[in-house]
Amino acid sequence: MISLIYARSQNHCIGRNGQLPWNLPDDFAHFEKMTMGYPIIMGRKTYEDHKSLLQGRRNIVISAQVGYKTVEGVELARSLNEAITLARTESEQVFIIGGVSFFTAALPVADCVFETVVAAKITGDTILPSFDFSDWDTVLLQDHPADARHEFAFKIYRHQRRQSSQGINLENTR
Repeated sequence: MISLIYARSQNHCIGRNGQLPWNLPDDFAHFEKMTMGYPIIMGRKTYEDHKSLLQGRRNIVISAQVGYKTVEGVELARSLNEAITLARTESEQVFIIGGVSFFTAALPVADCVFETVVAAKITGDTILPSFDFSDWDTVLLQDHPADARHEFAFKIYRHQRRQSSQGINLENTR
C-alpha cells in the first residue's frame, strides 16, 4: 500500500525557505505515529529540511545527483519507482513524505492520503496542487483547535482510494 502524508495550508502552501512554515506538535505526533516502523520516501529537498535519519523507519531519499551525501542509515534512490521498489522489499506499506513533485507523481498509484489542512493562509515558496479526492472515501480523523502549543487550528483527513491503481508505471519519475 502506498500512502502520501503531508500538511498544507488552506492555500496549499507546504513550505517556506526549505522548511515547514508552522510548528504543530500534535500533527507531527500524528506523522510519527502513522509512519513509525514503515519505509518513508522523500526527495532531496525534503531530506535537506532536517538532514537527519528519522528514527524507527527505513529512510529512502530520491536524488539524481551523483555522489549525493546523506547521514548514515539513509538510502539513496535515483527515481520514485526505484525508491518504491526498495521500500517494498521490507514492507507493503510505504509512505511518501515529500516533496511536491513526488506527491504529484505518486498520487495516481496511492492507495491512501493522510492530509493535514492547516486553518491559515500561509505565504511560502512551495505550493502543492489541489488534488481531487471526490472519488475517494474521506474520513476526518482529527479536528484540532489552536491552543498554547499550536498557533493554528488544523484538521487531519484520511482519503482512501475506492479502486485499485495497480499497474501504473513510474519509471520516468524523478
